[in-house]
Amino acid sequence: MAVPLWVVGLKGASILDFKVDGDGEGVEEGQGFIFLFLSPATFASESDHKYQVDDPVKLWVNKVGPYNNPQETYNYYILPFCHPAGDPAHKWGGLGEVLGGNELIDSLVDIKFRKNVDKSLICRLDLTAEKIKQFKDAIENSYWFEFFMGFVGELHPDKNSDNNKHVLYTHKSITVKYNNDQIIHVNLSQETPKPLEDGKTLDMTYSVKWVPTNITFGRRFDVYLDYPFFEHQIHWFSIFNSFMMVIFLTGLVSMILMRTLRNDYAKYAREDDDLETLERDVSEESGWKLVHGDVFRPPQNLVLLSAVVGTGAQLASLVLLVILLAIVGTLYVGRGAIVTTFIVCYALTSFISGYVNGGMYSRHGGKSWIKSMILAASLFPFMCFGIGFILNTIAIFYGSLAAIPFGTMVVVFVIWAFISFPLGLLGTVVGRNWSGAPNNPCRVKTIPRPIPEKKWYLTPSVVSMMGGLLPFGSIFIEMYFVFTSFWNYKVYYVYGFMLLVFLILIIVTVCVTIVGTYFLLNAENYHWQWTSFFSAASTAVYVYFYSIYYYYVKTKMSGFFQTSFYFGYTLMFCLGLGILCGAVGYLGSNLFVRRIYRNIKCD
Repeated sequence: MAVPLWVVGLKGASILDFKVDGDGEGVEEGQGFIFLFLSPATFASESDHKYQVDDPVKLWVNKVGPYNNPQETYNYYILPFCHPAGDPAHKWGGLGEVLGGNELIDSLVDIKFRKNVDKSLICRLDLTAEKIKQFKDAIENSYWFEFFMGFVGELHPDKNSDNNKHVLYTHKSITVKYNNDQIIHVNLSQETPKPLEDGKTLDMTYSVKWVPTNITFGRRFDVYLDYPFFEHQIHWFSIFNSFMMVIFLTGLVSMILMRTLRNDYAKYAREDDDLETLERDVSEESGWKLVHGDVFRPPQNLVLLSAVVGTGAQLASLVLLVILLAIVGTLYVGRGAIVTTFIVCYALTSFISGYVNGGMYSRHGGKSWIKSMILAASLFPFMCFGIGFILNTIAIFYGSLAAIPFGTMVVVFVIWAFISFPLGLLGTVVGRNWSGAPNNPCRVKTIPRPIPEKKWYLTPSVVSMMGGLLPFGSIFIEMYFVFTSFWNYKVYYVYGFMLLVFLILIIVTVCVTIVGTYFLLNAENYHWQWTSFFSAASTAVYVYFYSIYYYYVKTKMSGFFQTSFYFGYTLMFCLGLGILCGAVGYLGSNLFVRRIYRNIKCD
């Protein structure tokens, strides 16, 4: 459970997160700055995190890295700071924290609850040419570290030359605010900059001041949330704009269903012996009715389509569940809680993937259901594993904390192998037996009907690419806030907005895909299954294009490490988004197609 901290550094301000565990151990994470971990040696209540006067409080250090490259992080002691004597204690958090690349090391700085400390020595740092080079490289690349808020040092103009002078902050002033026996937040500042000179010894010092506050423990996290940013007027306007798009599209689909199709039904059902009238009706018939003998023909690569539709249905349920849990449980408070929740919920919702996949594959007459079952259970995890393996190899090469430890990999694999995979198999068997019976409204003809050539804008490829524009437009603004929270040290907490945007995305995707499917069938092209999937999945293509724009325009990221992580993680996100939207689009189109062919006469 996290406690919010407002930390003000010498060169600016940032919101930090102070986390207190059941044993009182705390973590503070900042806007590209530092983690402060305060912990009493005695046990504090997990529910109220209460301290006694003079309880020892541990100060933990975490990681260091370039401020503009959030994922490029390294062990704190990769820089020649004061290293505690002996073998300091290490602390690993939960699954989500480990995947986030956190490794906590006890700094052994002496801090006690509500006990002020005047300027006190941490250690004496003997500067050498090698140490100075490391510090200079860190300063020039704006390295931040999670310990207190601030940068490693600064470049000051040198009066004696045109070059800048490197200075290192040597004093850490820690102000801890508390309410009775509970820590509320911490104010940290860096002081006493000293120039880096070979052979010089620097005294690294710290001071601690405890200040009472009226802020309650329950409101401790409010200072961590950027209300002006996330609740800006443009955010509300984007929701309203997307809502208007939903009204327009649902009206368009309703018009197709209630007016166009009704007229089509009336003409198609009319029995007229007059040859001229019959010829006129035939010439005026809509093209979708002419392909009733082929529209339910099994699609190509049925195994793959069933697997991605099943996976997409699972991801849609997963996202909805995680958002609801985040709203109810304020998951942004706990470090890594969202990632942990996502992994556990993914495993538990694997039954949905298997059920949808098994039912769909059997309804279309699929015979290799075991192959379909295994593919659906392993498709998305293996895609993520492939991307993650490449990124992990890069992180290991750079010696970064972003590298996932082998033990954590084993834990994730065990969750997939013993929870996710069996539930997926069970869902496939249940879906195959409960909803796998063919129930097509029209009989499939033996010989496929030839597809006439149509204008370029009615081809499946064009319909597919155009289908993602409106869904992307409905989430465009929200993508900016999501990207900013993930890549620019913002804490995303407006999950109510996310829920609305997600529901709008689902509705817009279904409506757009139905319209695209209707146009395609009117062009007498009955290959609607894959087209409806790609029409909705193309939303992810536009999101990826937007991520390229965001990278070059909105961030200052650089270097192979950060670039690979940015586009690798974005690719993983877009693959999931594409499968999710594609499944929603296909399922919506499937209901639409069955609905319109249910009321026509079929031979």
